[in-house]
Amino acid sequence: MHRLLGVLLIIIVATTLQAQRNGNSPYSRFGIGDISDPSFNHLRQMGSITTAFADPFHVNIGNPASYAYLKSAAFEIGMSAKRAKLTDGEDVSEPIWSGNLDYLSLAFPLQNDLNQLLDRNLKPYRFGMAFTIAPVSNVAYNIESTINDPELGEVRRNFNGRGGTYKFLWGNSFKYKNFAVGTNLGYQFGKIRYERIVDFVDETFAYDDIFSNEYSATGFLWDMGAMYTFVLNKKAVAEKANTPINSITLGMTWSNASSITTTANINHIAVQSIQGLGERIDTGFVATGLKGSARIPSKLGFGASYRQGSKFMFGVDYKFRDWSGYFNEATGEVKETLNSTSSVSFGGYYRPNYKSYTSYWKRAYYRFGFYNRTEPVAVDDEQVRSYALTAGIGFPFVFQRKVSHASLGIELGKRGGGVVLIGETFCNFTLGFTFNDDEWFLKRKYN
Repeated sequence: MHRLLGVLLIIIVATTLQAQRNGNSPYSRFGIGDISDPSFNHLRQMGSITTAFADPFHVNIGNPASYAYLKSAAFEIGMSAKRAKLTDGEDVSEPIWSGNLDYLSLAFPLQNDLNQLLDRNLKPYRFGMAFTIAPVSNVAYNIESTINDPELGEVRRNFNGRGGTYKFLWGNSFKYKNFAVGTNLGYQFGKIRYERIVDFVDETFAYDDIFSNEYSATGFLWDMGAMYTFVLNKKAVAEKANTPINSITLGMTWSNASSITTTANINHIAVQSIQGLGERIDTGFVATGLKGSARIPSKLGFGASYRQGSKFMFGVDYKFRDWSGYFNEATGEVKETLNSTSSVSFGGYYRPNYKSYTSYWKRAYYRFGFYNRTEPVAVDDEQVRSYALTAGIGFPFVFQRKVSHASLGIELGKRGGGVVLIGETFCNFTLGFTFNDDEWFLKRKYN
């Protein structure tokens, strides 16, 4: 029954994800907004290494080849809270809090290892499948500027944007011996609204201008990944079955450039407010149902990781995306508006002894990481850069007689700044839960 409830929870909460996005990031005005980190929280706490990471009990949608490494069904849910300050020269904003429900995912192996042990027929191949809903991008900003014009007096401008895009993924993976491949097929959807208001404060009979552009976006996407694992102590493992496996895993991911269909509604109205006389509204320009298209660029990633049994893991990732090919007819953005991006990250975990019966803390995961990224936006010919230190703890716990995990983490970083006009320092708190069940597809036998 709890399995069915988990699937229903995905469907129900999927309809509410759009209401959870908030914050204030001026850079989200460009492109389709701030691109969301596709890593789940246990991976974000390790610098968002995804390309060469596979785990028997945790889901990694960053490389769909990892699904075939699962040995237990896993239901993942993640959320975050962010505290940020914006700086503009010598001015510093008040702390801005935002919070999100980040993702929901259900993944499982398509066979149960216990069946093979009972049948004494260990097969060299494995299959895995996953269903996930998660954000793709987030638009959230609210900026106000005031100037004093010699002829018009005080002129106040307000710029704000809200919305985002999301994806629903269906992933499949196949593993033969030490090589695995996988793919995610997805549907992307969402709605974004931009608004600009010009207020002539000192002009009694002036019309305030309100410009708004709201568009919806839909389209299909897919990505693929591959992994190969080299076992470093084959001889020792062959001689003694319980010997911890030391291995190196190499990974590669690629996502295609996807075409998005957009439908835009554009409005320009003028509002005259006179005290005691109410408001007068004049319609300047209205256009609804404008069809268009957008192009989201492809992404390429490479990674490597080293694993020492269940005690230690360390990985490195490099990712590249050519945003110079992005365009969006709904917003008027053309190619070469944005810049190519890259990211380098590394991280891992240490787990003293997952079999310890005397110390709970020896069974916990201690995670660490770092990332350095360039972003699509450039100001004064300098590309915006972000970097952060990450850390977290994974707490094992028992849920319905199964060992599951909670992941609590922190991310301390900076975005922009320097000669870039607007900088952001942030502290991001992450919380994730992984509920495991190793009885899926178990054949019941009775004597």
